Order: sequence, then C-alpha cells, then structure tokens
Amino acid sequence: MTDSGPDDRADGRPDGRATENGIPGPPGKSARGTAGIRAAPRTAGIPGTTRSAPPPLRRPRRWLRTVSVTASVLVLASAGAGWTLYNKLDGNIRTDVGTAEQLEHYEDQRPDPSTGEAENILLLGSDSRRGGNSEYGRDEGGQRSDTAILLHISADRRSATGVSLPRDLMVDIPACTARDGGRTPARFAQFNSAFQTGGAACTIRTVETLTGLRVDHHLVVDFTGFKSLVDEVGGVEVCLPGAVRDRDAKLELPAGRQTLGGEDALGYVRTRHGLGNGSDTDRMSRQQQFLGSLVKKVRSNGVLLNPAKLYPVLHSATSALTADQGLDSLGELYELARGVRNIPESQVRFLTVPRQSYKLDRNRDELVQPDAGRLFTQLREDRGVRVGRPAGDGTGESGQTTAGSSAGPAQGDRNQAAGGAVRSSVRRGPAGPAPDGSRHPEEPAPVYRGTTAARDVCRT
Repeated sequence: MTDSGPDDRADGRPDGRATENGIPGPPGKSARGTAGIRAAPRTAGIPGTTRSAPPPLRRPRRWLRTVSVTASVLVLASAGAGWTLYNKLDGNIRTDVGTAEQLEHYEDQRPDPSTGEAENILLLGSDSRRGGNSEYGRDEGGQRSDTAILLHISADRRSATGVSLPRDLMVDIPACTARDGGRTPARFAQFNSAFQTGGAACTIRTVETLTGLRVDHHLVVDFTGFKSLVDEVGGVEVCLPGAVRDRDAKLELPAGRQTLGGEDALGYVRTRHGLGNGSDTDRMSRQQQFLGSLVKKVRSNGVLLNPAKLYPVLHSATSALTADQGLDSLGELYELARGVRNIPESQVRFLTVPRQSYKLDRNRDELVQPDAGRLFTQLREDRGVRVGRPAGDGTGESGQTTAGSSAGPAQGDRNQAAGGAVRSSVRRGPAGPAPDGSRHPEEPAPVYRGTTAARDVCRT
C-alpha cells in the first residue's frame, strides 16, 4: 500500500486535519477545539480561497492619543499663561518695606492687635506728582495725602465701615522718623502733615494715637491708578445738583445723573471750590458717595465673576497700589476681596469722623467729643455703626449738600461752609448700646452723617 498524496487527504491539507464542518482549522487544533467556528466566505472569483480577517482598527486609538496629547499641551499652556498673568499682576504691587521696619521700633507704643478676625485697613490717597502724575502739578520732591479713610471690616464679615479723617484735622502727631532719615518731634498739627513729613508709618501711628485702633494694613493709591481703575470698570455713576466748572481740578460737568470716566472721576473727588459749599468736609462726603457707587458698580456688572473683565480691573488696581507686606500679593488681596464680597451693600458704610471748626482757626478742624470717642469705641469693640442724615444740617439723606444749600465758602475759609462753623456731624437716634456694651435709655445710639453703597446717588 502506498501513501496517499497531498490531494488524497481528507480536506486537501497536508496534515489531513479537518474541522467538524469540513473547514480546515489552525495547525495543532483538533476538530473538537474548533467546533462552532463558522466558515469564512469564499472570495468571489477565486475558487478554493478565503477572505482574510480585517486588520485591527488603529485609527480610533491614534485619535484618542492625539486628543490626549493636545489636551495635555493646552493644560500646560493654560497653566503657564495663568502663572505668567498671576506673576504680572503680583509684580504690579509695590511693597512698602520701610513702613514695617519703622513701626517695629514703636511696637510697644502701638495698640494691641484685635483678638478676633476684625481688620482695620488705612487707605491713603497720594497726591505725588511723580511719573504719570506730573500733569497734576510740579514735583516738589514730597507727597501729601489729601484722602485718608480708616476701613474697619467686622470679624463676621457682615459689615464694613469707612471713616474719613479730614486732612486739616488738628491732632497729636507722635515723634516720627522723617523721610530723610532724621527725626520729627511730637507736635500738635494738621493730620496730613504726618504723611508729608514721616510717610505712611507716621500717619499710621497718628491714626492709632487718635483712635486707639490698631492699623493692621495700609494701602496707598495714586492719581494715575485711580483713573485707570475707574475706566476699567466702565465708569462710576454720580449725581450733581448743579453744573460744575473747576479749572484747578480740570472738571466741567453738567447737572444731573451721569457716569464719569477716570479723568472726570478724579476731578470729581478732588474738587473743592467748584462743587457744593466749597468745604473740605463736603469733598469728603462726595468721596464717600463715589466709593459707595464704585462698590455697587463692581458688584453689579459681573466683574468679579467674568475673567475677561476681572483681569484688566485687577491690573489697574494692582498697578495703583503701594501696600504693606501683609497685602502686597495678589493672593492676599484676593483673600481680602473674597472675605468681603458677600457683605450687603446696605452694610458697606462711609462716614466722616465727628468734627467741627477748630476754635482757634476756622480753616482747621477738631473732633467733636464725646461723639468721636464713641465712634472709635464702637469700632474697637467691633459693633455696628449707624449712618444717615443729621437732623437740620441742610443736606440730603445721603449726606450730600442739596442744590438749595450749596452756597460758596466765606472768603479765606478752605474747609468750612459759609455762615459760621459747620454743625456737628452726628445726631441721636433711638436708644441703643452704650460704649461699654450695656443699654442705657439716656444714651441713645448715635447716627453719623454718611452713606451706604446701597443708597441711590441721586436720592435727597
């Protein structure tokens, strides 16, 4: 018997193995091991051959890989861009190192820090004529602060109170280190002379001596930065009882409700002779109303929630600031803003410290006591402060002088309204807590002349 050739095997394969349905299986596999495998279709036109299985699909995997790589690159690029922008904003802020060093030498003379989470921040408006501020006057090598506001933020972050301190308020200024490194003696003088001779450190110590409040942080804002900030938020709304024309402040505005851009806004908060009764007290009232309107604008137009709007605002704000080491970074400013962003507008208050004409010079101010002392006690004890319109002072409820009482100042009186000394800027309201926290019906809670961020600018 001879061996059969290749064509004599069961299925024409040399190994003679076949599957149960006659379709050849893979080498080394028995018929049982290939049970259930369906026959591959014949290739049309090529008898005896089968179509090979399609290759695995690689395109989806390549697509996923491409997407993953692209996403990773975008994330890294975004992170890099975000870090670059953060560093740029962070680098805009100028740090006032010298003030902290000076204050360390007088630590034993300063009030104790607050035991709670309340904070006191001193806001100073610098009238330096250096750099971009040169258009507002000649640089004489020094700077003054025509605006000083002590901002008290309550421990529960439910209220904020800004107290304006008149630049011509007569106060006790302690001995300070002068700008040239020398030493100035303790003296009784105008408040803003502390900044002129001893900078922020001397001003802080003067405020602490006056109020008994520890100043936790300070911020100095210049002219150029203020204008830029107002422009970036789209302007701020004000209301004028009459047309204004003040060449010194470069201001010419019609009467009524209007939105001011940066240049006009700066003139509005600086002008004294062209608006109202010409007093410095009236100017402080306008500054308070403007700040209240600025707070409302920032909260209402989505700046805080829109990155496209927020970045230019932050850029302008940080470029305008000189801060102490506790507020000289974008992260620290953000934490401060986050802590106060939920304060109701009705609880963002602005007022002027109770003051009146100084008895020895009508062009200077002095505190009204015991009203000023009660205000400082309320702030030290982190208790609420009420603001409104003092009875019979001839102003609107917001504290703004109305058109009917906007007489010009008497000759030579820079700070006071015509017709004698300005009345005390405080009245008595319903009975409330006494300075020691107890309730005494004979000591009603004071209502201070001021405004809130919620009040309409044209309300009278």
